Amino acid sequence: MPLPGPDVVLLGLAAFLVVYAKSLWSLAMHFHVMAHEGMHAITATILGIRVRGVKLKRNGDGETQYRVPAVGGRGVVAGFVGYLGPSAFGLAAAGLISLGYIIAALWVAVIFLVILLLKLLRSFGCVSVPLTIALFVVLFRYTSVSVQVVMAYCMTWVLLLSGVRMAMQHGTNAGDAIILKAQTHLPRWLWALLWVMGTLGAVYVGGRLLVLRT
Repeated sequence: MPLPGPDVVLLGLAAFLVVYAKSLWSLAMHFHVMAHEGMHAITATILGIRVRGVKLKRNGDGETQYRVPAVGGRGVVAGFVGYLGPSAFGLAAAGLISLGYIIAALWVAVIFLVILLLKLLRSFGCVSVPLTIALFVVLFRYTSVSVQVVMAYCMTWVLLLSGVRMAMQHGTNAGDAIILKAQTHLPRWLWALLWVMGTLGAVYVGGRLLVLRT
């Protein structure tokens, strides 16, 4: 069963602590970058851009490499969506939860992680992604449904809030903004603004789905 609104808010506050407390974020940021680079790779593949692979680094950075340069409109779209990736995944999870498919949100996360695992290049991701999948397996195998429900909400909040944190933290210094400026000649601040607006909007919509429809 969905959790009561006050409990959802408390889990949101806990997720806020995870995202903004330095010691906890040093772990959570790896989950964030999986969603960020995963969105680059998924979008590029959908648009017909061949993805060579994904690198996830120990310091929380990542890189999606293409077999040919991602230029033109398709390249701009693939480059733009990365900072919206965690928020988009969080919004999708919130949608599933609001429809009553709470545990399914966790399973969908595992499916995307397995797909990401298949596209990894030699990097720290070869450790972080299998370890994250293993944690989900432990969650499914050894915990009760109640615990799994709580973790589904926590995962969703972390994805939503981490999107805002990184969009604001990187701002115009984001590597994607630099690449997009070179491709489009549009200023970096415009891309940074769009990311902040998009991630904040996702928190608003996702939060309403989690709190008001449960």
